[in-house]
Amino acid sequence: MKKKIDLYADGLTTEEFHENFNIDIDGYTFNPSIFKKLGATDYLEFSKKILKESKVKPISLEVFADDEKSMIEQAKILSSLAKNVYVKVPITFTDKKYTSKVIEKLVENNIKLNITAIFTYNQILEILPIIKNTNSILSVFVGRIFDCGIDAVDIMSQINEKVKSESQCKTLWASPRMAYDYLSAINCGTDIITMQASQIRKLSMFGKNLEEYSLDTVKQFYKDAKDSGFKL
Repeated sequence: MKKKIDLYADGLTTEEFHENFNIDIDGYTFNPSIFKKLGATDYLEFSKKILKESKVKPISLEVFADDEKSMIEQAKILSSLAKNVYVKVPITFTDKKYTSKVIEKLVENNIKLNITAIFTYNQILEILPIIKNTNSILSVFVGRIFDCGIDAVDIMSQINEKVKSESQCKTLWASPRMAYDYLSAINCGTDIITMQASQIRKLSMFGKNLEEYSLDTVKQFYKDAKDSGFKL
């Protein structure tokens, strides 16, 4: 059966790069918060370290500057590390102004882009004319949209339709909250989903008998209670 969506692993440790997830991993994503969590102290050296693990698969590395000149400089540095690098650029600066000029400059320099922290359809409208003839990735933070009590599937479906009809870009379902997001992303026409290792492992449970899973749960609760020595 033809695979219906690309799966990118988000924030893997160097050990997890070698783990067998029982499903093909098509690429990798990272950001400064993940670097911090993984204990990186030198941003450039840590980028080089994980690039060795990624081989030739697409890998997204993010800039962290908050001004136009510095962001462009950082993007050029990251892009120069390897041909499979997609430079992650946030949709706005911290002052809420769009990074459109940065994106435009990087497109002129043929730098592969992953535009990140997208939450709204209007944000897509703002940048799509600049990147429509590129293979840029558009990372929509679906999980965080859900966190706000909003139907993120509806927003993602609109974005997918717009991007596919008017550009060469690819959409990415970011910040998933559960394994089922993998199917939701497929159903609304998304090109890529990025998932953490713990979420990817759960994909192997698809198709598991619910009564068996219920029994496994009962046994787990019983074992934990017994091991704890609880008494009433």
